[in-house]
Amino acid sequence: MKKKGNNNNCKWSLKRKIIVIGCILYIVLFSSFLFLFYGPINSFKEFWITSAMTTMNHKYLATWLYSDAYIQKVLKSNSIIEVDEISDPNQIRFRKYTSTIYKNEYEKEILTHDKDQVYKLVNVSGKGYQGFLVAIYDPSRVSVATTAHLGVRGESILTVSKREGALVAMNAGGFYDPDWNSNGALPHGTVISNGKVVSDYKDAGMAGGFIGFDKNNKLILGNMSKNEALSMGLRDAIEFGPYLIVNGKRSFIKGNGGWGIAPRSAIGQRQDGIVLFLVINGRIASSIGADMVDLCDIMENYGAYNAANLDGGSSSELVINNEIVNTPVAGGTNGLRDMSTFWIVK
Repeated sequence: MKKKGNNNNCKWSLKRKIIVIGCILYIVLFSSFLFLFYGPINSFKEFWITSAMTTMNHKYLATWLYSDAYIQKVLKSNSIIEVDEISDPNQIRFRKYTSTIYKNEYEKEILTHDKDQVYKLVNVSGKGYQGFLVAIYDPSRVSVATTAHLGVRGESILTVSKREGALVAMNAGGFYDPDWNSNGALPHGTVISNGKVVSDYKDAGMAGGFIGFDKNNKLILGNMSKNEALSMGLRDAIEFGPYLIVNGKRSFIKGNGGWGIAPRSAIGQRQDGIVLFLVINGRIASSIGADMVDLCDIMENYGAYNAANLDGGSSSELVINNEIVNTPVAGGTNGLRDMSTFWIVK
């Protein structure tokens, strides 16, 4: 017959073991937390702060942990200095290729296509990211589309794509987003569609400037006034940034550029006129996201002569033939959010 006291001792011994294990786990986890967020690994802290500070509603992930002074110090050490030029349209010369000799594997991917093919979808990937690049062979088919309810409410990219009869659609500029919970009604900056100003609101303060195509279907990047943009013949344009490549010159990037790692979108044009749409997945297990260095690398690899960053994060979306191609993370229907401006191919 077992003694009652021995049974109680066994139970108490088990409780003690659980308590000890719990304490050890707590110490290990807390020590790991302190090491990562306050230890010597600056790259992790820079990644954490810059990524958090460029999100819609998760800045608290940085502000709860670090002082404003330290956050500003990190942001200053991770910045982008753009090329102080306006893109030269004379350097874009449309051409048709007859040779099968390619400069590199990236050019081969772009230039290997059927004669009458409007666009080609290319998978891109790198350290920590995965996404899609679309080569558009006729730049005259690229234009800006907007929500049908400018100033009232935004629309889903699928809604706009179907209404416009778009073969390809991608998000474009930013929009007024107080408390990171707006309906995407009011785009930041000037929006030009078919040669006319359709919206004009304060810019997003994201560096850059105008990103648009002129009447000769050449991508123009330039920090200029609305009247200057119109005088240059911009037919379809938005305002956003930063610029990644201007006239073949790459922006100078300190650290990760200050934008952290997140879902990204960008637009560019090669010297032969081919337009590049780029959307990188982020905030998912298979793809953390990309920083400004990654965007520059990808655009440079595929031969962009001019390229600019577009609105990213939960706004990064790519639709082809009315089907969502990337993995949006806005959390709404299909992960999409209502927005105000889009780049489309018809």
